Amino acid sequence: MTAVARAGVADRRPLPLELALVWLLLLVVAGEIVVTYARLPARELYHVSGEGPTGGLGRALVFVNWPVALVAIASVLVVAERLERPAARALAALAIVLCAVVAWPGVVEQADLDPKPINAVPAAGVALALALAAAAARRHGAAWVGGQAARSRVAASLLALLVSLPWLAADLGVYLDRVPGIGDVFLSGELRTQPGDPVPYPAVHHGHHHGMDGTLLLLSALLLVPAVSTVAGWLRWLLGAYLALMLTYGAANLANDAWLEQVVKREWTSREIPDVTVPALDVAWAIVVAAAAALWAVWLVREGRQRATDAGRAPGAVASPE
Repeated sequence: MTAVARAGVADRRPLPLELALVWLLLLVVAGEIVVTYARLPARELYHVSGEGPTGGLGRALVFVNWPVALVAIASVLVVAERLERPAARALAALAIVLCAVVAWPGVVEQADLDPKPINAVPAAGVALALALAAAAARRHGAAWVGGQAARSRVAASLLALLVSLPWLAADLGVYLDRVPGIGDVFLSGELRTQPGDPVPYPAVHHGHHHGMDGTLLLLSALLLVPAVSTVAGWLRWLLGAYLALMLTYGAANLANDAWLEQVVKREWTSREIPDVTVPALDVAWAIVVAAAAALWAVWLVREGRQRATDAGRAPGAVASPE
């Protein structure tokens, strides 16, 4: 099959329904952030100064920058082949460039989560990525892909959500303290102090946490793994590698925040899992990248085996005994 023919087949493929689920998940969390930050005073939240509707929309804008812009890049890679017109493909490239601005130092800072004018740039990339996905779905339809390792992906997702229960509650502006059973397992609103800081504070503050961002990155990557099989050519390899990095990066942020709030704050140990929110040339980031490379290598091996199996089932091939 020629490259042009392969591109034509890819253009006609339905959009993975998993992608719609990812966007829905991100939109729900963004809505929670708007409501919670609008109704609670800034002193009960984390590194924000705005209050009321303005404060809610401002924190949601920062959320759209990080981590949503990172997920939006994966979305563009999924839909790019389904965009027939050169102008649409140019817009896809522009969306990736705009979203990638979030990686520039100072665009999003954990110590200052108030919105800045520069935050409008990645947000524009996210809006463009969502519009391209909607246009591709409207033109080609959408279908559930499924795929291999479904059970392991579901198990990993459920585990991540279990660990994230305090952050899910925090996004709604509530604590888990008084929830029977769960309140005995997780620290949430209990007042704790830090060494050198005698002022008590909640173990898990109200509002959005970078651990929850890690969970969203991990869940998005797991949901989009089947979408890799719907992409052809070099984009297939790029998407697989990007999802592997998104998964390990998300898992590292989840682990860092959960360990701090549920283990260190119980004073079981003073050792913390390193913070990897900002890329750096250090051991922690080397582990994140190495783990992503290992996942990608496993995927490449499975891809090769699947292609060999498909070739063996081609018309005229001798079927192997079951």
